[in-house]
Amino acid sequence: MGNAYTSGHFELTLDEDKKPTSSYLKSLDGGFMGHSVVDEAIGAENKRIKHAAVADVDPISFEIGMSGAKGILKWIQASWAKDWSTRSGQINHANFNMEKVFEHEFFDALICETTFPTLDGASKEAAYLKVKFQPRAVATRKVNSSEKLVPRLGPKQKQWLCSAFKLTIDNCEGFEYANKIESFTIKQNVKKMFVGKFRDLELTPTRIEFPNISGTVALDKADNILDWYDQYVVKGHKDPKAQKSGHLDFLSPDRAQTLFRINFTNVGILKAAMLPSTANADQIKRIKFDLYVGDMELDGDFGLE
Repeated sequence: MGNAYTSGHFELTLDEDKKPTSSYLKSLDGGFMGHSVVDEAIGAENKRIKHAAVADVDPISFEIGMSGAKGILKWIQASWAKDWSTRSGQINHANFNMEKVFEHEFFDALICETTFPTLDGASKEAAYLKVKFQPRAVATRKVNSSEKLVPRLGPKQKQWLCSAFKLTIDNCEGFEYANKIESFTIKQNVKKMFVGKFRDLELTPTRIEFPNISGTVALDKADNILDWYDQYVVKGHKDPKAQKSGHLDFLSPDRAQTLFRINFTNVGILKAAMLPSTANADQIKRIKFDLYVGDMELDGDFGLE
């Protein structure tokens, strides 16, 4: 059992610093190469043959904690700003003794998706960012090494909690009392191109998609939100004030410090509706809101190392 694999021991390194990007990856998936298959008819008897065609690489997905995540966050920040850049790196897998047993190297990867977790004021869980990136090529190898992965878990691993956040929409009070923000994903489309005689694919970033933001706020704090909804959805008034700006702050556990934030521009309200209620239930009446966002910017120096 001493040399057996375990799914929970791995670390990620990026080419820019050649050191572990995260002390803890909560999950990891993908990143292996496969062939597509061509199935074609041959001759008058309609016999069929199959053969391998172009090679492709699955995207790599992982969930990352905040301790040591500066490199990943800066990569995401640049991607959202359309300052695209590729990264190469390696994922190291270890056995129960934390000895490195498998290396998964990737080359010239582009960010595809960034998913933020559901934020809930009642949650006690640490927050993890889910990232998906598309490598151009990969290389895997089993190793027999006494080199050990060094756990880097510390207080900063729990610095980002699902309960510590604040939503602000300029000139519309009430959103700062949001008790919950649903999970949302920013998608960077990547086009795969297979070129001539070359076996490896080429990657080109295309359109970036910013999602809607949905959440809930107590009815007694939602007067301005409902006024905004009534003016620009129910009554259909056309006015530059229909769109606003704002930001979502991710706070330290004591709420005294902003770890980083997402800036929003061209924000509009899509819907505001009362959540389902049950007679005689001991619950707070809440409004669910849906906002569209034209652009997002990841803001911060990410001093989380």
